[in-house]
Amino acid sequence: MVATALLLFVSGCESAQEVDAATVKVIREAAEQGDVDAQYVLGVSYAYGDGVALDKAEGVKWFRKAAEQGDADAQFILGSSYAYGEGVALDKAEAAKWFRKAAEQGNAKAQYVLGVSYAYGEGVALDKAEAVKWWRKAAEQGDADAQNALGVMYAKGDGVTKDNAEAVRWYRKAAEQGDAIAQSNLGNMYRRGEGVEEDDAEAAKWYRKAAEQGHASAQNNLGGMYAKGDGVRKDNAEAVKWHRKAAEQGDAKAQFNLGVMNEKGRGVAKDNAEAVKWYRKAAEQGDAEAQYNLGGMYAKGDGVRKDNAEAVKWLRKAAEQGLAEAQYNLGVMYKYGKGVAQNYVLAHMWMNLASAQGYEGANEGIEGLSQWMTKEQIAEAQKMATEWQAKH
Repeated sequence: MVATALLLFVSGCESAQEVDAATVKVIREAAEQGDVDAQYVLGVSYAYGDGVALDKAEGVKWFRKAAEQGDADAQFILGSSYAYGEGVALDKAEAAKWFRKAAEQGNAKAQYVLGVSYAYGEGVALDKAEAVKWWRKAAEQGDADAQNALGVMYAKGDGVTKDNAEAVRWYRKAAEQGDAIAQSNLGNMYRRGEGVEEDDAEAAKWYRKAAEQGHASAQNNLGGMYAKGDGVRKDNAEAVKWHRKAAEQGDAKAQFNLGVMNEKGRGVAKDNAEAVKWYRKAAEQGDAEAQYNLGGMYAKGDGVRKDNAEAVKWLRKAAEQGLAEAQYNLGVMYKYGKGVAQNYVLAHMWMNLASAQGYEGANEGIEGLSQWMTKEQIAEAQKMATEWQAKH
């Protein structure tokens, strides 16, 4: 640790084992006499238990002394202590106060975290423009986190005029420093052709860099590139490999994609039970497509015991999120009373919602269903659909 290195330097010892109470005493004496560097070193020593028993509160005490003398590093660490409640009661406002002091002295990491404070309204009033201001200061000093954050703000037009080319510029700076999040973001820009000419090969390149660092979203996206043969040679086995890596990290979209690969037998032996397993994981995280597919597996009895009630449960979850195919098929379940009490009005309502999204076959389904309904029932179903749309 830093403190150990400094203690060794001061004491002339060759190893951490040689740092004894006498060495710490020398540092403490200097700290008590007001030596700001010694105060900082003693704070770090207590914070990490280097040469002394670990004591976060004692660390904060010495950081505060150094911070009050204007030491920017101590101010940043004191701010972090307040931000996370380590050695002191958690206090976001106090954290922001010390971050600001360090940031105003040019401490790049303090500038970045002060920007975070403004971006999320933690300890200060939420102010996206102020967040951009501080992230820019840190980014111009080469802080990769700030460069990526600034890129995000330009991509969204948050706190600054939307400018995809400028977003790409900042993503690239952070990505070239090895920041995995920025690499993934840069891959997205190339994939969509936003702020840069669309280039799937370049997108795959940046996704791979991030994926190899364990970035789940990039792993999933790289898997998608291999599945489609976009920017890389089509290779379903390689697609499964990357989807699995992301899925095992809990990425819902990757779990859905891995379910699809197992259901279709692409890049892996067809296995409906395995497909159900991955659909369920994604569905439980709220992924609408996975909820729809899981409902379909229950309806057909593929990879799981056939259970129309369970099918309706998952179709409803997806339908409530606005997935057109789920809305239509939930309507079908109501029409035939599968897994739910037969109800033509609700069947019409859900088919109506699917039709409003242009779902193919929905209009024909409505026409067939309407033959069995009264005008009053149809009117009620249409009213219910309109009310549902207003709420969603």
